[in-house]
Amino acid sequence: MSAAGLRAFERIAALWGLSVDEQLVLLGSPGRSTLFAWRKQPEKAHLSRDTLERLSNLLGIYKALQILLPDPAAADAWVRRPNTAAPFGGRSALQRMLAGNMSDLSAVRQYLDAVRGGGWS
Repeated sequence: MSAAGLRAFERIAALWGLSVDEQLVLLGSPGRSTLFAWRKQPEKAHLSRDTLERLSNLLGIYKALQILLPDPAAADAWVRRPNTAAPFGGRSALQRMLAGNMSDLSAVRQYLDAVRGGGWS
């Protein structure tokens, strides 16, 4: 799971145009050298439970966006667009996620899952 999750995250980070600093925050603030070691040899990465949960949320967010917005460019751009829905308060989903807490990633994922299921207004 670790290696596959890291490879998927690297692709998502490129699609979303994430800076290295943004990637670090989303992954729970590992050191820069740790991130680059994970990229170089993802199969040797030993990820903490926190990092695995973060990856799971990020992959879930990506998947939900691909389902909700079938145009890949629109789905990838969504994370940076201001959003007036309750969890965002006019900020983008990325701004919410970059607060750095696991709960912020979970809130974005839960919002998208609810929208997908018709449970959010």
